[in-house]
Amino acid sequence: MPLNLPILLTWLRIVAIPLLIAVYYLPTAWATMAERDLAATLIFIAAALTDWADGFLARKLNQTSAFGAFLDPVADKLMVAAALIVLVQLGRADAIVAMIIIGREITISALREWMAKIGAAKSVAVSMLGKVKTAAQMLAIPLLLYYVPLLGYDTRQAGNWLIWIAALLTLWSMGYYLRMAWPEIARRSLEK
Repeated sequence: MPLNLPILLTWLRIVAIPLLIAVYYLPTAWATMAERDLAATLIFIAAALTDWADGFLARKLNQTSAFGAFLDPVADKLMVAAALIVLVQLGRADAIVAMIIIGREITISALREWMAKIGAAKSVAVSMLGKVKTAAQMLAIPLLLYYVPLLGYDTRQAGNWLIWIAALLTLWSMGYYLRMAWPEIARRSLEK
């Protein structure tokens, strides 16, 4: 397993997952709910920034690797899934939204793995729609974790709107990827 700065940042993102969850299990004598929300928000934002930084540094330092290409999306999906589960437990996100987003990630990951196995990975490469979906959820999650007005701005309402937009974009992007892969799926189905 190679270890370089981009992969180290990815591992730090994975290590941040239990920290984000643990924040909400601190005794009330140690931290108020507002302090927990702030800590979880900062952890999530730091993790999101490492997601950008590890990709940038891997390209800039010419340190891309097959292991890094595997680990990076796993870290992203684990962090988002953990945050969504926390938000559902806190009553700040609907379970249906979490199920849509997490279910899509599992489905598309399996689809990409299968398509790579048969040599057709390019038909399910990351699209702009997937990037917009990711941006919406990466904005929504910190707003829902923070959950108190910020500079007079209602983070709850903005976070709720963005998470539902992310869920809709999630369904749309899943349809897009499945449509791109469908010719290969249909062809393989007829062969058997």
